[in-house]
Amino acid sequence: MESTKKHVVIVPFPAQGHVNPAIRLANLLADFGLKITLFTTDSIGSRLSKESKNYSNIVIFSFPDGLAKDETNRHAGRIIMENFVKLMPAYLTDFINRVQRQEETIDCIISDNIWALKTAKMMGLKTASFVPVGSAALALGLRSSELLQAGIVDDEGTPLKKEEFLLSPHLPALTNTDYMWNFPGDKLFQKFWFQLFISVEKYLKESNWVLGNWFHDLDPSADDLLPNVIPVGPLLSSNNSSGSFFSQDSSCLTWLDKHPLQSVIYIAFGSTTKFNQQQFEELAIGLELIGKPFLWVVRPDFTNWMTTEYFDNLQKRVGNIGKLVEWAPQEKVLSHPSISFFLTHCGYNSVLESISLGVPMLCWPYYADHFYYRSCVCNSWKAGLELNPNENGIVTRHQLKTKVDQLLANNGIRSNVLKLKKLAQKSIGINGSSYQNLAKFVEQLSD
Repeated sequence: MESTKKHVVIVPFPAQGHVNPAIRLANLLADFGLKITLFTTDSIGSRLSKESKNYSNIVIFSFPDGLAKDETNRHAGRIIMENFVKLMPAYLTDFINRVQRQEETIDCIISDNIWALKTAKMMGLKTASFVPVGSAALALGLRSSELLQAGIVDDEGTPLKKEEFLLSPHLPALTNTDYMWNFPGDKLFQKFWFQLFISVEKYLKESNWVLGNWFHDLDPSADDLLPNVIPVGPLLSSNNSSGSFFSQDSSCLTWLDKHPLQSVIYIAFGSTTKFNQQQFEELAIGLELIGKPFLWVVRPDFTNWMTTEYFDNLQKRVGNIGKLVEWAPQEKVLSHPSISFFLTHCGYNSVLESISLGVPMLCWPYYADHFYYRSCVCNSWKAGLELNPNENGIVTRHQLKTKVDQLLANNGIRSNVLKLKKLAQKSIGINGSSYQNLAKFVEQLSD
């Protein structure tokens, strides 16, 4: 009976890297027989509603995000995030009251942000902190205050000392360039995220559960960070339910079908990375210099200088070896046998997908946790190589070609990533650790 189903409300932070894994978690929990409500902003809700057939087991409830209709300016993402912090708690409180007035129950609020967790606790509900990124982020959330107290960083998160900080025996030490609140050239955003890391410890410890988007073998020591930590990853897409903010160009899959095994370079830098003209042109020329087939995701807002004429000319210039798309179905691309390696910004979702699908990485971090996960990929997991910008901060065409040649010649990296793929796939199988952990969480909801 519908009324006997446990009701879980999932409240993701309104960013692509948070919404994607939240939807994947929602689909899995729905498969376990739970009633799922995704509580999100109007702009995200409207995008998801266009693919309603992919979310038939999920109720999407959205609230105003303060964004004008059809808002597309380059600050829209930040406006949504700022308004989420200010507006969401009141809307969530009203939603909870409305459900309770209808004599229905909410058995748990799952969220990756402190504002929803705080609201849920104030309303007397059980909570599960959701960590959509790696276990290192959880460890840093529990220990950021130590960095401040030890004088390693100031109250804005700016490093004061060159001192390494060990987060986990199985992961690389955190250096002063690897802090997850590192937003080069944006002190306000850096301070906001640092203060968030400082604040999150209380809510992690107060939550009934902490659900993490990793698997046990990726960082065995993460299980000891808190007694209520439950690794449930890797959270991968089922069918077409990716939660993408962008319209995916599936024509690239047909294009990939025409290429031999492990012959194509896949290039994608996530939903927020931006390149200036000099760096963009160095990358384009570098790809031509390498001379291997490539699939390159170039979002419309990837640069703020490119004209339609320039883009059309670029497509003509590289058309004999490369294909450019505005957005790609990434997991389907990474699982395609023609893919050789992934040139990535090292956003955690991209890294986890690449590992889970057995694809080596060439790492080009942009901001925030990208730098640390670059270190994980290259130094701990031995699943890729890193690119090194020159003294002007530019990755040159020659550096790109050199590292591509090194990566293609390194059979050890491919062997390592295939071992990780096997462990990842095992963890989400019916007898795997992550699957069993999720089943245990569902069972505990009834206690």
